[in-house]
Amino acid sequence: MDTRATECERRDATENEIKTLPHVVDSVPFIVWVALVADASERFTFYAVSAPWQNYMQNGRDSIAVPGVLGLGQATATNISNAFFFFSFLAPLPFAVLSDAWLGRYKTLCICYSLNLLGCIALIVTSLPVVTQDSIKIFGLALAMVLLGLGTGGVKATVSPFIGDQYATSVAQLVVTIKGDRVVADRTLTLQHIYNVFYWFTNIGSLSLIASTYLEKHVGFWAAFLLPLCSIWVSIPLLLFWQRSYEVKLTPEGNVLPQAGKVLVYSARERCQLDAAKPAFQAAKYGRTVPWDNLFISKIRRGLIACKVMACFVPFYLCMNQIANNLISQAGQMQLAGIPNDTIQALKPIACVLLGPVIQKLLYPGLQNRGVAFGPIARMAWLFVAMSSSMAFAAGLQKLIYTRGPCYEAPLACPDSDGGRIPNNISVWVQTPVYFLLAFAEILGFTTLSEYSYSKAPKDMRSLVQALRQVTAGVGSALGMALSPVAVNPKVMYMYTGLAATMVVTAPVFWSAFRNYDKIDDELNEIGLVHLDSREEMEETTANTSA
Repeated sequence: MDTRATECERRDATENEIKTLPHVVDSVPFIVWVALVADASERFTFYAVSAPWQNYMQNGRDSIAVPGVLGLGQATATNISNAFFFFSFLAPLPFAVLSDAWLGRYKTLCICYSLNLLGCIALIVTSLPVVTQDSIKIFGLALAMVLLGLGTGGVKATVSPFIGDQYATSVAQLVVTIKGDRVVADRTLTLQHIYNVFYWFTNIGSLSLIASTYLEKHVGFWAAFLLPLCSIWVSIPLLLFWQRSYEVKLTPEGNVLPQAGKVLVYSARERCQLDAAKPAFQAAKYGRTVPWDNLFISKIRRGLIACKVMACFVPFYLCMNQIANNLISQAGQMQLAGIPNDTIQALKPIACVLLGPVIQKLLYPGLQNRGVAFGPIARMAWLFVAMSSSMAFAAGLQKLIYTRGPCYEAPLACPDSDGGRIPNNISVWVQTPVYFLLAFAEILGFTTLSEYSYSKAPKDMRSLVQALRQVTAGVGSALGMALSPVAVNPKVMYMYTGLAATMVVTAPVFWSAFRNYDKIDDELNEIGLVHLDSREEMEETTANTSA
């Protein structure tokens, strides 16, 4: 049901009402929309600045078919690109600790947006035509990658829980009246809706790569990098102007990370049994008094559920990173008909914008109405199947490129290419299914994983859990760096084939390992996470009082 709860009369729902009344999506507070627009602006900046990088690094100034500057070659450019993503995926860890333990998410976001601004300035200054020395351009690119990697990493660690916090921290399951009927404004459904919109806005922001790559081709790289410098000025005012309106800035009450680390250490000593870290067990076996309670252990257990699921996304991120490097290079080997080769990657966010509402409004409810259980684990398992299909299609397309002249297995590199002017005789639009399959996989995976990791993470460690999610992406980028030597013709075809095989094997393994979590998720949703926390706190308080 897509009805929004909008009535003013609202009260906490009883357990019986939660079980018997229809559940609907609650109204989304205005400040959530402000935060969503701020994140979309940051994504606009990131894709506008990073989309031209592969051409900027790979091709030389004398390149005719596609633009370039540094002339480092495909393998080196791919390696640098993967190194940047690896760094940006590790950067969330220190920012997560900074956010959860000291500054809070709001102040951390402000710092990260400022770092993005400095990175854009460094890149545009050194990419200007008046700067002719490659060493200066390389230094400017490296400095920009460091600053943008830090800024982007910090945003990734904090923005998702920050947006969720604006709605979820103080909201229970509420009873409202709509057109005379009582319904439950469901917290979980509303969070799912918010993260779907979050993902939709992110893909709209990523369409900036279209303008950026056209500016790169027809004006110059400096113009392409000027666009994100202008757009970053949208994000910062949105944070500062409405700073008093944000309902939750989550200034941390204390650093719980050392306690969480000790819980994991104590559990590891007892064969990874979390119950071994409970105060009663530690007191009975070791005579040790610990500073946490049973409630803290239950929160850690819920967070570990999300972490175990996220750890399986390493091969997924390895495949997704192909969009930013090897698929761009593949497009450059095909007939472009005047389209920049790095613009074709815009098909993925376009597909996401088109497919997202269809999947959310038609596919999921249709399956539910037919009694087909399609919980978060099931959705994430199917994303591996979709990703495998995408990489298999990319491998087949690469083989098809090699069967077309004039250069066959050496696109743009044979004498018949007229110095790189004539690509192989195949249209770049044949790549379209690759991006639509990638979009389908991303919709199944990213939106589900964002909501899943937020809901399961302890409130004061949500940024850390999001950072650990980015670490899995960093491992995927590290594997991409290891594979960079095969990112050359004709070996790249076998790389795509290997990725397809890896994903098709991962799907059943993932489903077998975690399918029972869908049942756990249903039970948590029935209770409501806010009610779960309240119930556990009540039980813990009662136990301590009795003691």
